[in-house]
Amino acid sequence: MKQLARTPKQLGAALRRRRRNLGLRQGDIGNMTNLRQATISALENGEPGTRLRTLTHVLAALDLELVVRERSSGSKEMEDLF
Repeated sequence: MKQLARTPKQLGAALRRRRRNLGLRQGDIGNMTNLRQATISALENGEPGTRLRTLTHVLAALDLELVVRERSSGSKEMEDLF
């Protein structure tokens, strides 16, 4: 699974797709990570204020990793994202 996510909403959508592909509910991820289901929902919806620790716990539960690389050409300027 290779997906590009540049915004919190895109990242949340990618996490949701992975969770669903694994046949898991938000509560299942919550139990695996000791996080509330509401926290998983907020992360999947791209809501602001998610802690990096929360993200890394959910990534691990979904057997995913975060890769940081230079933006590909033709991508929007940073100011256009916010």
